Amino acid sequence: MDIRKLVGTNVRRHRIALGLSQEEVGVRMGVDRAHVGLIERGEQNATLLTIWSLCEALGVRPQALFDEAGLDKQSLI
Repeated sequence: MDIRKLVGTNVRRHRIALGLSQEEVGVRMGVDRAHVGLIERGEQNATLLTIWSLCEALGVRPQALFDEAGLDKQSLI
């Protein structure tokens, strides 16, 4: 399993559930929208500080970004 894809998929899922754009999440984090997109696609290796910032922007606990429940595990390989 690619942990970057798992985190990215969960970031996207929570962002959409909140009705936020990548731009809005980026503003909340103080980063560019493109950076959020890279994370969501699993192309960016997020640091602990970035993960914490994502959690604050999305109002979730860090565990939520590592949750495999309900995800298609084949898409995470």
